[in-house]
Amino acid sequence: MEKSEKERVIVSGLEIPFWDLVWFMVKLALASIPAMLIIYIFIMLLGLLFGGVANLMAPFSGV
Repeated sequence: MEKSEKERVIVSGLEIPFWDLVWFMVKLALASIPAMLIIYIFIMLLGLLFGGVANLMAPFSGV
């Protein structure tokens, strides 16, 4: 098969047992905790950066 040739896949039915799906959702929720912490730290650092810049510019604002 050549790389330029595309292959099509059609999913017609998907059967997942209920408790397997629940376990997957629990693992997904637990895996999202470190990701949320990383995003929180990134946003906090951006806030500190822009807050510091705004504080440095305060004497020039004329207020």
